[in-house]
This record gives sequence, C-alpha cells and structure tokens, in this order.
Amino acid sequence: QVQLVQSGGGLVQAGGSLRLSCAASGRTFRTYTMGWFRQAPGKEREFAAAIGWAGSTHYADSVRGRFTISRDNTKNTVYLQMNSLKLEDTAVYYCAGRSGGTVRDYRYDHWGQGTQVTVSS
Repeated sequence: QVQLVQSGGGLVQAGGSLRLSCAASGRTFRTYTMGWFRQAPGKEREFAAAIGWAGSTHYADSVRGRFTISRDNTKNTVYLQMNSLKLEDTAVYYCAGRSGGTVRDYRYDHWGQGTQVTVSS
C-alpha cells in the first residue's frame, strides 16, 4: 500500500511563495503519475497540477505560470512550488498518486493527508 505524506504549507502574504512536498513510500514511485489538488472552503476539490512518470506536466489554467510541479525519483518525492500566490489560492492542498496513467486523467488511487495553505492580504 502506497502512503503519501505531505509537508510544507502555512501562511503567506499575497505575492509570496511556498513549496509543498509529498513523500511516497514504496519502490514503484518512479512509475507513478503524481498530482496536486486543492479544496477551498465551501468548494469542491479541484485539480491543480500533475506530473507523469517521464516528467510530462499539466496544469490547471488558474495556476499555470505561477505553480511548478516537479519530482525527485531518488527521494520518492513530488513538489509543488507556488509563486505569486493570490488570495484565491487559499485551500487545503492534497497530493495524489496512481500507477501509470496520464497527466490528463484525474483519477487517483492514493491521497496525502492534506495541508493548509493560507494566503493573506
């Protein structure tokens, strides 16, 4: 069973930056498609970014150009670098993973515990 453990997040002023990390257990991380989702208060969870096993990436329009997803297969870790943060980026962020698949398939089997990101004015 793959486990995803998130770290990072917190409180930041608008225009600032944060980096989220998600460490995965297991030996097959390198074959996994990894994604980041977020859920704002009172809203449904939405897709933010994904990275394939070969490094291809896909972003939601709302974060493209500001967020960067990356992975380090030697550390079994995926990152989400968030720059130029806006008030509307405030949400609980979740990492997700599944074996294989593509970055445009939003179905995932494994989920992290979630981490709060709060952007203040």
